[in-house]
Amino acid sequence: MKIRIRLAALLLALLSAPVASAATPDAAKTLDYIHHAWPTLTRRMDDCSAFGKGPGDTQLVIYLPQQLPMPDDLPRIARACRVEVRRLPQTIRQLGDFDAARLPVQGLLYLPHPYVVPGGFFNEMYGWDSYFIELGLLADHHEALARDMVDNALFEVQHYGGVLNANRSYYLSRSQPPFLGAMMAALLADPASFRDAADRRAWLAQAYPLAVRNHDLWLRPGHRAGDTGLARYFDYGHGPVLEARDASYYQGVIRWLLAHRADDPGYLLKAPQHPDAAETARLKTASCDVTASKACAGAWVDGYRLTADYYLGDRAMRESGFDTDFHFGPFAGSTHHYAPAGLNSLLYRYERDLRDFATALGKTADATRWQQAAAARRAAMDKYLWQPAQGRYMDYDFVAGKPSTDPYLTMFYPLWAGAASAGQAQALRGKLALFEQRGGLAMSTRATGVQWDAPFGWAPTNWLAIAGLDAYGFHDDARRLAGKFMATVDRGYADDGTIREKYNMAQGNADVKVSAGYTANVIGFGWTNGVYLKLHQLLDGATTGKPAARPAAAH
Repeated sequence: MKIRIRLAALLLALLSAPVASAATPDAAKTLDYIHHAWPTLTRRMDDCSAFGKGPGDTQLVIYLPQQLPMPDDLPRIARACRVEVRRLPQTIRQLGDFDAARLPVQGLLYLPHPYVVPGGFFNEMYGWDSYFIELGLLADHHEALARDMVDNALFEVQHYGGVLNANRSYYLSRSQPPFLGAMMAALLADPASFRDAADRRAWLAQAYPLAVRNHDLWLRPGHRAGDTGLARYFDYGHGPVLEARDASYYQGVIRWLLAHRADDPGYLLKAPQHPDAAETARLKTASCDVTASKACAGAWVDGYRLTADYYLGDRAMRESGFDTDFHFGPFAGSTHHYAPAGLNSLLYRYERDLRDFATALGKTADATRWQQAAAARRAAMDKYLWQPAQGRYMDYDFVAGKPSTDPYLTMFYPLWAGAASAGQAQALRGKLALFEQRGGLAMSTRATGVQWDAPFGWAPTNWLAIAGLDAYGFHDDARRLAGKFMATVDRGYADDGTIREKYNMAQGNADVKVSAGYTANVIGFGWTNGVYLKLHQLLDGATTGKPAARPAAAH
């Protein structure tokens, strides 16, 4: 009888134990891979591997800011790497000041410090990737490189008008999800990142005005979501993106729309393949300039082109980082019509961070202003994004004047940002079943064939949801989901010895088959490495009794 009781107790203990632990053999192998991956993903200007051609590049060129003195060693490096050094033709104050289409060739934009790239063909420093990479670097005690990453982002604000999609010339018209404040806060919270308190304060004093300047780009008219008081994603260019090598992606969009005419929101435009002068002039405003862009000229299938509004949405989709999804219309062609819960949560957190920075610097009036800005944004989020009857945040189509009916994982971003009330957080927790699968949290509830929808899941969105749940006290949910996603990464690593950009949440592995849009599952991978380390910390803290890291304070 005693043996039976002991067996029952042991079984109960095993069933109630955390889903994953940092001590499992698979996790140990994955961790070892990540610990050794940072050098292979690090680029610096004295390393010729930094100058590989981007998708839209035809020759190796590096552009310097117009007003920046020539770095002492750059001419020598350029000769050794056979790269041409050119200057941007004008000073850039904000995104969209300069049209990169005016450049004779596209190229890499100079950054002064080493940086970590995502991996594979992503050979630049990317905007929102860098936050999750930074978290990993700090967790892995690479504080100097983490500080370099933040300083490079600040350099982009100062010299290129904002934190860029990535440091390529064709990205001078758009940013990416705004994590600069969070990057600064993470660095400031790590004592090893600074020599002493004086160094920390001096750094913040220099960084703060640039952080304000980067925040302000999200308040510009182009980024306003109508009169909602909220923001939207927006690119200041027109027509097909400059990095498009050809029209194949856009031709694929047209073919899909022609095959699903009932799902076309109005992106298709009847137009000739070879327009005459009058039709060419019309297409400049109705679609795109066929004389200025090979991608535009070739974006024609069976008598149809794409509207100018679609191209605006396509560009906004790329700024959102969700390239490609069907949540904001087919191929995300209506992204710029929405005030997204995700974006506005990030800006709420940004404003809270700016308040904290101002307070630390003794800027009382600034701190009050940022507190008021955050409160106003939270009120607008409650008005337009929170759907009390459904108990969830939903993106708001301010053009149509109605919320989306399509659930998306970004509804959990307000938890990471600290924007939700306790009641809202409890209601959101009840929606986990919409997204939770064997491998973690899928992006959506619909399998559309594109990479930012179900059944696929990504490290950054899993981390933001998990960290948000943990911050609001849902520790068991956070640990369970952390264990699931870590196990998925472990299985993928065991299968082929790599860490990937994205994963299949239904299967809990790296078997990702994308049928439309971008189909690759890139090896590397910077943000997966960083998030895995953070999940490891969360689970390790849970199993050892140490407190888990907390994001923004909840209301």
